[in-house]
Amino acid sequence: MATSRRADAAASGGARERILEAADLLAHEAGPGHLALDAVAARAGVSKGGLLYHFPSKTHLLTALVDRHIARFEAEIDRNEGAGPGQRRLAAYFEASLEECSKKDRHASGALAAMVQNPEMLVPIRSFKRRMLDRLTAAGGDKAMVLLVFLALDGLRSMKLLDLDILTSEEVEVAVSAMRGLMVDT
Repeated sequence: MATSRRADAAASGGARERILEAADLLAHEAGPGHLALDAVAARAGVSKGGLLYHFPSKTHLLTALVDRHIARFEAEIDRNEGAGPGQRRLAAYFEASLEECSKKDRHASGALAAMVQNPEMLVPIRSFKRRMLDRLTAAGGDKAMVLLVFLALDGLRSMKLLDLDILTSEEVEVAVSAMRGLMVDT
């Protein structure tokens, strides 16, 4: 009996993850304003009832997409921070941001869909950004430099998220190099 419950829980977790992946993919393909629960269920290979079991409303699905995006980004920062001796939080944030900007995938599409369809989804994103900035400035160093790097990275990430990345690769490299120089000089 216990084995059956574990199998059901694992299958349930798998369905939940498939639904989130499907929602991310559909938001990327159809655009953030066109995320329909029926389409998500079909893409995930679950019934609409199965989708509603995991996410009782579209708001719940959108909230999960935002939470998932934030959690993935924070996990990447944590991995980068632990990657080497003496690596600071700002350097970890810097590397995670650049990694996110360089990806050709659609992982932020679900978060963008959530923001487009429900502006209240900006609340956890604002909260995350404030927490992150507070952690970066609390780590010490030149506060002006931290703010400049944070704002520049946020600008790069926002351009990528909104598909407004108008900078050439050379311009991005100039900006990245300048930020690296700021971080080394402090």
